[in-house]
Amino acid sequence: MQVSVLKSDGADSGKKLDLADATFDAGYNEELVHQVVTAYMAGARSGTRAQKNRSAVAGGGTKPFRQKGTGRARAGTIRSPIWRGGGKIFPACNTSFEQKLNKKMYKAGMRSIVSELLRSGRMTIVDSMDVSEIKTKAVAVQLQAMGKTDVLIVSETPSEALILSARNIRNVEVVDLTGLNPYSLLQHSDIIMTADAASKLEEVLV
Repeated sequence: MQVSVLKSDGADSGKKLDLADATFDAGYNEELVHQVVTAYMAGARSGTRAQKNRSAVAGGGTKPFRQKGTGRARAGTIRSPIWRGGGKIFPACNTSFEQKLNKKMYKAGMRSIVSELLRSGRMTIVDSMDVSEIKTKAVAVQLQAMGKTDVLIVSETPSEALILSARNIRNVEVVDLTGLNPYSLLQHSDIIMTADAASKLEEVLV
């Protein structure tokens, strides 16, 4: 399939980009997309609970008092769960929420997402989004010319000037291909992808 390549101001550059139908014109599999996004979000979770069992509590290496003759119940360590300050019997601990997802399924889900975004007109291919200097206004003017307000900018190797210029604009995110994920693609209203990134993504999602 051939896709029109625009300039950074939204004007037609007159160029066409050949993209593989298998990657950018795949059918939309809603169940697979849901599974891919859910697995990504689950993997991003971090457990925050942490309690100590008797082996994790500090101290308690010495028997607190002799076995016989005190009249007290025998004790071997102050870390015992029945002692104040001792360990917990069944402590809450960090949980891994990671879900197993095969590479083939992940790639198929990503192909499904980018294809639907391109079909629906939410994805725009541009020749470049680089700016000559670190200036928020430079990126803001480009996005305003294209009529984009909630945007994910995908570049194969985004320049530092582009990253720093765009980071102070609300609802605008700049990522490279390694940082591209299914959640970000669906979270933003529009996707602006450079031609180089689209060609590279085609190779990655094969």
